[in-house]
Amino acid sequence: MIKINCMGYNCPLPVIMLREKYPLIMSGKKILLVTDHNLAVQNIEYYCSLNNLEYKSEEVLKGVWEITVSK
Repeated sequence: MIKINCMGYNCPLPVIMLREKYPLIMSGKKILLVTDHNLAVQNIEYYCSLNNLEYKSEEVLKGVWEITVSK
């Protein structure tokens, strides 16, 4: 699993950072994206929906989310 640390980054940077890993996702790799920006969670979920990617988001600490993305 590839981890992307987006702590402290506001949108659109987390989505851009995820988009850069798209070829790896399509090759079967899973991505774990960590963010503290709640709008990023919504935007990443929307991006995944548009690109037919599976995702699971979980607030692991107050104000910190982990989003797992896969093909």
